[in-house]
Amino acid sequence: MEKSCTLLIHYDKGTPAVANEIKESLEGNDISAKIDALKKAIMLLLNGETLPHLFITIIRYVLTSEDHTVQKLLLLYLETIEKTDAKGKVLPEMILICQNLRNNLQHPNEYIRGVTLRFLSRLRETEVMEPLIPSVLQNLEHRHPFVRRNAILAVMSIYKLPQGDQLLVDAPETIEKHLSNEQDPSAKRNAFLMLFNCDQDRAVNYLLSNVDRVSDWNELLQMVVLELIRKVCRSKPSEKGKYIKIIIALLNAPSSAVTYECAQTLVSLSSAPTAVRAAANTYCQLLLSQSDNNVKLIVLDRLNELKATHKEIMVEMIMDVLRALSSPNLDIQRKTLDIVLELITHRNVNEVVQTLKKEVVKTQSGELEKNGDYRQMLVQAIHACAVKFPEVAGAVVHLLMDFLGDTNVASALDVAVFVREIIESNPKLRVSIITRLLDTFYQIRAAKVFPFALWIVGEYCLSLSEVESGITTIKQCLGEMPFFSVSEELESNDSSNKTQQNTAAIVSSRRPAILADGTYATQSAASETVFSPSTVAQGSLASGNLRSLILTGDFFLGAVVACTLTKLVLRLEEVQSSKTEINKAKTQALLIMVSMLQLGQSHVVPHSIDPDSYERIVLCIKLICHTSDEMKKIWLESCRQSFVKMLSEQQLRELEELKAKAQISNAQPDDLIDFFHLKSRKGMSLLELEDQVQDDLKRATGEFTKDESDANKLNRILQLTGFSDPVYAEAYVTVHHYDIVLDVTVINRTRETLQNLCLELATMGDLKLVERPQNYTLAPESKKKIKANIKVSSTETGVIFGNIVYETSNVMERNVVVLNDIHIDIMDYISPAVCSDSAFRSMWAEFEWENKVAVNTMIQDEKEFLDHIIKSTNMKCLTPTSVLEGECGFLSANLYAKSVFGEDALVNVSIEKQTDEKLSGYIRIRSKTQGIALSLGDKITLKQKGKSS
Repeated sequence: MEKSCTLLIHYDKGTPAVANEIKESLEGNDISAKIDALKKAIMLLLNGETLPHLFITIIRYVLTSEDHTVQKLLLLYLETIEKTDAKGKVLPEMILICQNLRNNLQHPNEYIRGVTLRFLSRLRETEVMEPLIPSVLQNLEHRHPFVRRNAILAVMSIYKLPQGDQLLVDAPETIEKHLSNEQDPSAKRNAFLMLFNCDQDRAVNYLLSNVDRVSDWNELLQMVVLELIRKVCRSKPSEKGKYIKIIIALLNAPSSAVTYECAQTLVSLSSAPTAVRAAANTYCQLLLSQSDNNVKLIVLDRLNELKATHKEIMVEMIMDVLRALSSPNLDIQRKTLDIVLELITHRNVNEVVQTLKKEVVKTQSGELEKNGDYRQMLVQAIHACAVKFPEVAGAVVHLLMDFLGDTNVASALDVAVFVREIIESNPKLRVSIITRLLDTFYQIRAAKVFPFALWIVGEYCLSLSEVESGITTIKQCLGEMPFFSVSEELESNDSSNKTQQNTAAIVSSRRPAILADGTYATQSAASETVFSPSTVAQGSLASGNLRSLILTGDFFLGAVVACTLTKLVLRLEEVQSSKTEINKAKTQALLIMVSMLQLGQSHVVPHSIDPDSYERIVLCIKLICHTSDEMKKIWLESCRQSFVKMLSEQQLRELEELKAKAQISNAQPDDLIDFFHLKSRKGMSLLELEDQVQDDLKRATGEFTKDESDANKLNRILQLTGFSDPVYAEAYVTVHHYDIVLDVTVINRTRETLQNLCLELATMGDLKLVERPQNYTLAPESKKKIKANIKVSSTETGVIFGNIVYETSNVMERNVVVLNDIHIDIMDYISPAVCSDSAFRSMWAEFEWENKVAVNTMIQDEKEFLDHIIKSTNMKCLTPTSVLEGECGFLSANLYAKSVFGEDALVNVSIEKQTDEKLSGYIRIRSKTQGIALSLGDKITLKQKGKSS
């Protein structure tokens, strides 16, 4: 159970202090020893110790000390100790300190007075405060501002006590007079805060009578003014027009904190375009003027919220938001790009792409260590722009193709994916992209990028010159055939370490060599052709990239090379009239493929060729030797058609997601129709008129209607006791991010008065009760609503259990009614989310917690089972629907969700239909934390049965 705490100090858990040692130090005359002892005592009290025998020692030996530090620590000690007994009554020994506090309030030193007043502002015991009220009021007129500002807080604290308005009847009036004469900014702020909390009407009157001077007030006071405006406008929406004028005046305040709060208040109160535009401008100015990255991230969050509700206004601000890319922080850059990409229109796309293009060029400088990651984000952003608006692709595609050989593999891979999509969607750019790709092919280093580049070459080299250039480029990148000499294979089989002399064209040694992709290999495995100086001068030395990767055992890449050469040879047959040239190309392609097979079955590579790659290369050899029209059509047309279909489905899926995100709100047929033109406009400013128009539009379109229907509410009501129990209880559970609120309705079903009725709750898991249970008296057949707040700290299934305890007038012993357990479902914390395939794979490899659940279900259809799991786990299926179509008896799909705590939940469903029509397989769950993996596994185990569950 948590208690309210007014003091929080870091406690280093070393050797704990002993109570006897503290007592001895306090009884001594050494001031420094007393200070250390008091600090230790406060630390122990804050960490749950009681130290009951220490109080009298402190009264005897510390209370009379004149040292200021000792006096301050004494007040902190008094603030920390328990001042009431179990029944809530003030302990009698507390009266001992009242005289000392009165003396401190009349002390000649202003520091002693100030810290004592600050202590009183944190006291909640009326019996201690009451005799000190005259002394507190005297300090309101003290010459020093430190005393006055704490005296005002003490007055506010006394007035807010249960009978405080009787103890200080005229406190608001006194403070209002004091506010008019006060010159100190902090004291003035505290006085206005007191009026705001204790007499709101006085605070409003004071504000409205000083409207013209608000912009000259201190920033502390301006912040309280904004808080008051928010509170008043929530209770009286009709009066917000006059307050919005104050907010707009404060938008030009010199304080960044005030302008930020103004913008936030303005957006929360008004939907008028003028107000929203002013707020957005303020956020953009803060984004550029503030150096703190945390502030920038918060401002970007606010802009993101504005984008969701006022997109048309945010579109105007797109270039101002883009200026935040000047920050070197990756999180800021990522958030900025996410916001900008949703604001792009035909009007601004060219400006945005030009800015992104300049940022890409800047990343080439290499000044920042994370340039590669930033470049990857920029490439993805440009890709998204080009997909939405294909006309801008030509301006950037050639620049981006320079990064196909980027050392950052992820960035180079994104460029390759971008080029592949653009070359299909922009036929006009096809020739220039192919030419540029063949020129930059030698620069590619990454094994993951080569398949994309080779596929593009194989599919889009259509003319004779392009086909010939493609074959020549691949041949040069592979180097001389075969990949190794016979003598080299004999050497690898020989156990001796003798060096053998090879032919002049081949060099072999056992020293480690760095390959083109940055990895290490033994030189004998990655033997290279010795190039003549003239060949090196022509740039063919870079041809080692593709060759080196194949020589390190990447036979998948070898199979891709074979497929590309096959497509080029088949296309050459269509465009080349000379049979001699065709046969020559076929011979060269066959030599390369046979050499790869020979390499894969030799001992000079780390591992032999895998069966899939072997079959693929053999298929290519057979196709070149025996070509049929049907096979030619499959290889030259069907592959590209499949790619076009994939792109169209991807765009369709994105369109459907956008439609799903769009909020469709409808007004009810019996709603009030508001005729704006018939309303009185007398005394209304343009901003007020705009605001009223926006409110009327929202009301007309049903935006003010509540989302949650009564039927959904009924699903969240849980019965806690039986109908035959003397006390009936049911709870309505509301889960909101980190908080769970239980609205418990308790009904007395007996004809007796139930006394000291208490709802006692306890939790299991990462749940924590916030407040202590209170005792209630319940009349016969009456009901009571009790609220219980529970904090959640992680995505783990928790259980709330407890009982209702009460007494009756006849029986003195307490009666107990045990409640049904409330299970807090993990589904309340997780929501469907989307991520890219590459991000999913990297997270899958990174996350250490895995929960493997065996499939055990009565459902016999694979797709139906997957839909059932998606519905039960509230997750998003990342695998496209088109991939899941068809009947093959096997299904594999990836699911993804995110929790409110920012945790990622990854699920892979792999199922197979057995001969007896039953489904078998596994559902694997991975996450960074154990709780979400276990809870999700339990949920799936419980729900997967389907029809029988």
